[in-house]
Amino acid sequence: MLPSAKNNMPDYDKKKVVSWALYDWGNSAFATTVMAGFFPIFFKQYWSAGSPAVESTFRLGAANSTASLIIVVAAPILGAIADKGSAKKRFLLFFAFMGILMTGALFFVSEGSWVMASLMYVFGIIGFLGGNVFYDSLLVSVVGPKKVDFVSALGFALGYLGGGLLFAFNVFMTKRPEVFGLSGPAEAIRYSFISVALWWALFTIPVMIFVKEDQEGREPLKLKMIAKGFSQLRHTFDEIRKLKLVFTFLLGYWLYIDGVDTIVRMAVDYGLAIGFKAEGLVLALLITQLVGFPSAIAFGKIGEKFGPKIGIFIGIGVYILITIWAYFISREIEFYMLAAGIGLVQGGVQSLSRSLYTRIIPKNKSAEFFGFYNMLGKFAAVIGPILMGWVGVASGNSRVGILSLIVLFAAGAALLSRVDVDEGMRMAKELELPHS
Repeated sequence: MLPSAKNNMPDYDKKKVVSWALYDWGNSAFATTVMAGFFPIFFKQYWSAGSPAVESTFRLGAANSTASLIIVVAAPILGAIADKGSAKKRFLLFFAFMGILMTGALFFVSEGSWVMASLMYVFGIIGFLGGNVFYDSLLVSVVGPKKVDFVSALGFALGYLGGGLLFAFNVFMTKRPEVFGLSGPAEAIRYSFISVALWWALFTIPVMIFVKEDQEGREPLKLKMIAKGFSQLRHTFDEIRKLKLVFTFLLGYWLYIDGVDTIVRMAVDYGLAIGFKAEGLVLALLITQLVGFPSAIAFGKIGEKFGPKIGIFIGIGVYILITIWAYFISREIEFYMLAAGIGLVQGGVQSLSRSLYTRIIPKNKSAEFFGFYNMLGKFAAVIGPILMGWVGVASGNSRVGILSLIVLFAAGAALLSRVDVDEGMRMAKELELPHS
């Protein structure tokens, strides 16, 4: 049978794809410059100046946990509301604006004002993570199944490149503040927060203008939709429990992404523990970002050619090798090589997981299903650090502790092997019920 004119259309529109991916280019600067780079250092040395190190660490941890907990609770409900009102872009704009405003406001927080800095940071993270729920869910409006692996990878790739480039520029600002007419590194870091806000805002514009979401069945956004959102959330949870393939994938994803996030979050601490300098660890972070750009693109091609499961399995295999190598590491150059190895597969595992999930969920319920997906992502790095710590204490060797992460990667891969993507796609189509 000949395809219809509609089905004969290109699988994706380049303008929409690039516009969608540029949001990742913009908001990733928050993840690199603020979350991973300067905020933890500045919080301890400037906003919590004079406080014991243990106390400032507790405050920072509490801020991170508070923001993540809020998103864990709110994301699935907001996703359900957004699907009912076809309001993914409006929610994305709301959260992006919140994150941009709070990031820029960090410039004005005075020395010693750790409470105000914490509040700005919490709302900045909520803006960043909340926006990602709706950014991810817009993927189904941008591309069809044939190119979804490549487009998902493109988003992560541009995120690595955009976030890495601005972070490199901001690091240069702190190293040579006199070049920019600044009084010193502290002022340079404050201006870096402004640069992130502007960068994020600029690259949010394309997705708001050029990406259109399906308006079929759209309902006006009203307060009563909150109740509908809770009702839809319960329904979605019941659906996920009944959809064995989706449930199996989410459980496997939670395990292996917990291993991925644990390595990312514990790498700097591990490097410091075995005697490496902080300056070298910042360089390692830059290496991961820059290597991640071409590698994420490459994994997108692997997903297109061999399927997303194969690509994820490759990434998990490399992570297991990295974990074993980390046990034996003794030189700083090896730490840089490990950072490059992480960069090779981190974006690939993340992007192909997203594109695989896009395949097996109903398109017209993408925001609420991605609410659950992102909720599990926020729960990630819960088991891993505890497992590492317990094994390290029990064995009396922190290097043995990192080997425990192999359990998470292996268990996640085992569950992923039971996910039949073709069957999941068929079931997702059946769930895409027509709107009245």
